[in-house]
Amino acid sequence: MMRVKILVAAHKKFPMPENRNIYLPILVGAKKNYKPGIDFQRDDIGVNISAKNPNYNELTAIYWAWKNLKDVEAVGLVHYRRVLSTHRKGGFPSVLNQEEIDSLLLNHDAIVPRKRHYYIETNYSHYIHAHHKEPLDQTREIIKTSCPEYLDAFDKVMSRRSAHMFNMFVMKKNVFDDYCEWLFQILTQVEQSIDISEYTTQEARVFGYISELLFDVWLLENNIQYTECYWQQIGKKQTGKKIFYFVCRKFGLNFGKTHF
Repeated sequence: MMRVKILVAAHKKFPMPENRNIYLPILVGAKKNYKPGIDFQRDDIGVNISAKNPNYNELTAIYWAWKNLKDVEAVGLVHYRRVLSTHRKGGFPSVLNQEEIDSLLLNHDAIVPRKRHYYIETNYSHYIHAHHKEPLDQTREIIKTSCPEYLDAFDKVMSRRSAHMFNMFVMKKNVFDDYCEWLFQILTQVEQSIDISEYTTQEARVFGYISELLFDVWLLENNIQYTECYWQQIGKKQTGKKIFYFVCRKFGLNFGKTHF
C-alpha cells in the first residue's frame, strides 16, 4: 500500500472527502482566506509561496506539498469542486481510493484527468482568446533560452486541440519533485519578465493558467507514463455562461477575460 497524500485545494470552508488518511484539505492564500472554524492545512506554514496565490492559484498548494510533505510515495492535487474518480458521477463518495491509486500507479508514473477537448481551437488560440497573449509568448521565449530541449514539446502542445487541465494529478513523489523543480523555475522567470500590474483580478491569475499547459509540455518531453481517469464537478458547471463568453470572445466582444 503506497503512502499517498492528495491535497484538496480550497479558499473557503467546504465539505471534503472523508478519507483523511489520503485526502488533505489545504487552504490556499491562507492569510487572506482564513476564517475561524476552517481546520484545513494552511499553505502559509513552512516553506511556502502563499502570498502569491492571487497570481498562482492552486499552485501555492502544489508548492507547499513539494517543500513540506515528507515520508510519502505519491502526491496529488484536486480541488474542492473538482475531483478525480474512476466513475463519471458520484461526487466525494466516488473519489479515488487507496486500492484504485495503488492499482493505477503500479505501472504508471502519474494519474491525470481526461483531456478537455476544444475541437475548433488549438490550445494556443483558446488561451489567447481567454487571456493576455504576452505571458504565454514570453513563456515560450524563456523555454527557448533556459531549457531549449522543451521547445519542440511546447510547440506541439500549443498546436493540439486538447489538454489535461486544472492542475490535477496524482504522481509518484520522485516524478512530482522533478516536475515542480522545472515548473517553478520557468514560472519564476516569466513572473520576473512581464508586468501584470494593470491586469484585473481574474487576469492576474496568469501563472496558474500558464501552468495548465506547461503540465502537458512536461509530460510529453519526459515521456511520463500516465493513465487518465474521470474528473467530476461538484456543484453547478455554469455551462450556459461559459458558452456565452466563448462566443463573445470569438466575435471580438470583450466582457472581461474569463478562464474556463
